[in-house]
Amino acid sequence: MLRVIGKRLALLIPTLFGLSVLLFLWVRSLPGGPATALLGERATPEAVARVNELYGFDQPLLLQYFTYMGKLLQGDFGTSIITGRPVLQEFATRFPATIELSVVALIFAIGIGIPLGYLAARHYGKVVDHGSVVLSLIGITIPVFFLAFILKYLFAIQWPILPPDGRQNPRINATHFTDFYVLDGILTGEYDAAWDAFQHLILPGLALGTIPLAIIVRITRASVLEVQNADYVRTARAKGLMEKTIRSRFILRNAMLPVVTTIGLQTGLLISGAVLTETVFAFNGIGSFLRDAIFELDYPVLQGFIIFIAILYALINLIVDISYTIIDPRVRVQ
Repeated sequence: MLRVIGKRLALLIPTLFGLSVLLFLWVRSLPGGPATALLGERATPEAVARVNELYGFDQPLLLQYFTYMGKLLQGDFGTSIITGRPVLQEFATRFPATIELSVVALIFAIGIGIPLGYLAARHYGKVVDHGSVVLSLIGITIPVFFLAFILKYLFAIQWPILPPDGRQNPRINATHFTDFYVLDGILTGEYDAAWDAFQHLILPGLALGTIPLAIIVRITRASVLEVQNADYVRTARAKGLMEKTIRSRFILRNAMLPVVTTIGLQTGLLISGAVLTETVFAFNGIGSFLRDAIFELDYPVLQGFIIFIAILYALINLIVDISYTIIDPRVRVQ
């Protein structure tokens, strides 16, 4: 297992290096240069010269890159043009909201997707199977923002069961020290605040988790169908093993490998793709901050976000690789 971790961490270095080069060249290749892009309509020759001097854009390209990399290695992702605060500080403030939302969406997707996919495979060609296929197709094809508006209209406006937006009722005097609102409420004993924060997560979590749910259903179904017809499963049945043992030890365990890969990829997509969901529900996380950065051409934020998500993807893939060694002992031998 340590060898797997070491290999993946070693691969992380050239990956991030290549990404840093692409990001650096992307900003420098903007029409009119990065200073013109940052200033927009205010891009007078004098203002462009001041920005070039301030950010070092007038220096040789190689020197600019080494300066840029030196700051990244020190944890300096730049300063947001919108707020004037360090990008890393903005991420630290807003990231817990996106993590909470992504966790709820992932629990929803996994908790329903794996059992439904397994049932569809077990009852192949029957009503459950056809129903799961239809539902998964609908889940993949409905745009996230459209589903978010429907859920918000039905369950927050038409039938006001759940809150329509935000992370927590502003009238609740809650204590926040980790910025994970549900966790804060539990740790401080403010269970009403924790429950209110959880209610605010339900609708955006359902909207965000629908596409991963549909994908997990289809992958689980296909994987279980493939495994349950394998030779070693037929051999286990011929030896007279209990069906419960065959399902848990031979079918489910081996079918989980592609499902785990899918879950890992979807986790990264949830965190990086929460822009539309957070916008519809006025959820103050990374997604809404990134949306503002795109409209305001806040390139330090965009660069920092891409680097941050790349590191996150690499760590998620590392966790997936570790889970392989737990699920399938043959990976450890290899």
